[in-house]
Amino acid sequence: MLQISVVVTGIGLRSALGTLGQTWQKLIRGESGIDIQQPFAEILPRPLALIDAVPADLDRLAQSAVNEAIADAGLALPLPDAGVVIGSSRAYQGKLESLASDRYFRRLSGNSNSINPINSAPQQSLNQNLQVSNWPGLNSQALSPQTSNLPASTSQTLSSPSLNLQSLNLQFLQALPCQLSTAIALQIGSSGPVLAPMAACATGLWAVAQAYELIQTGQCQQAIAGAAEAPITPLTLAGFQRMGALATTGAYPFDRGREGLVLGEGAAVFVLESAESAHQRGVIPYGQILGFGLGADGCLSNRPEPAGKSAISTITACLQRSGLTSEQIDYIHGHGTATPVNDAHEARLIHRLFPENVPVSSTKGATGHTLGASGAIGIALSCMALKQQILPPCVGLRDLEFDLDIVRTPRSGKVTRVLCLSFGFGGQNGAIILGTAP
Repeated sequence: MLQISVVVTGIGLRSALGTLGQTWQKLIRGESGIDIQQPFAEILPRPLALIDAVPADLDRLAQSAVNEAIADAGLALPLPDAGVVIGSSRAYQGKLESLASDRYFRRLSGNSNSINPINSAPQQSLNQNLQVSNWPGLNSQALSPQTSNLPASTSQTLSSPSLNLQSLNLQFLQALPCQLSTAIALQIGSSGPVLAPMAACATGLWAVAQAYELIQTGQCQQAIAGAAEAPITPLTLAGFQRMGALATTGAYPFDRGREGLVLGEGAAVFVLESAESAHQRGVIPYGQILGFGLGADGCLSNRPEPAGKSAISTITACLQRSGLTSEQIDYIHGHGTATPVNDAHEARLIHRLFPENVPVSSTKGATGHTLGASGAIGIALSCMALKQQILPPCVGLRDLEFDLDIVRTPRSGKVTRVLCLSFGFGGQNGAIILGTAP
């Protein structure tokens, strides 16, 4: 079967640093979008990478990145035959938290004194507010469509005109994780294949890999692929805090004094198409996808498998599919979350597989850790490295702990092949290699 070359012809990006161009320029200047923030009164201030003054809306975040990518590729809507592969790790977590809130239900029932804790300062303690027992609507009675056995006061509330159950049901349906991809398909007018991958922090990379396969197997000539994440919610912050994964002052990838990850918002979306399609349209691609590797540890849910067997096989498979050796990689965009365990794990992998000391950097010290979107953002910035022939710096690094060639300041040079890595919570591993366009 004839091998189909797949190229990147459009990129749309949103991060705490701005759009694609803004993010790249600020990154090259060593700037960071991380700041001490307190979006929820019940949670103490901590470093976050917010795009705006308040947490982002997932739909608007993804839609803006899609629009930018399509415009960047020189395409016009509709795109009826395009594939759509858009992923998210947390997806509509914020919307679900809001729907599950006691005050949210009271507001729907017409209580003017109610407050939505997701959008304003709540009065209860965080622990009380996050207990399922305090969330009316999540018990067996309220989940039943029948109301005849409910207390009279509850039945009256459920039958009240001010509480539109049909609207509420629609909101729950619209919060399904797959709805983001579906919404993007509607946005671009596509009736092609629609996928909604979820692989924790490796989601974005997996999404691009799946879109690459759609084109390689001839299922479509073009695909809209990437990931979006709006993870700044009370439950997400509380969960990562309980895990001990959050930093207290900032993100310092591969640094001896690293504290943990800093949550960030973001999205990166790509127009992928066959090289033939791009040539026919007369567009110049950012680069070409040479190959990918996917895998899973099958071990621990909160830390990588110590020996790194799956991660090693994932990277090895990526190199083999790309027809390359480790010596032919010019730059590695590392996962680099700035957590003590994961950075050490990744450093060992790189040192073992790339003995030639290939240049490495992580950009999470600038953008924060955007969870499911982080791999897609990494691919976008890797494409910019290919286009600009500049390696981006590892923002936040002060005291390097590992024997790696970490890019501390922007480094110019010949960049023809870039490896982008993603390692997700739960053991999802991903690697993808980008090269200069054919």
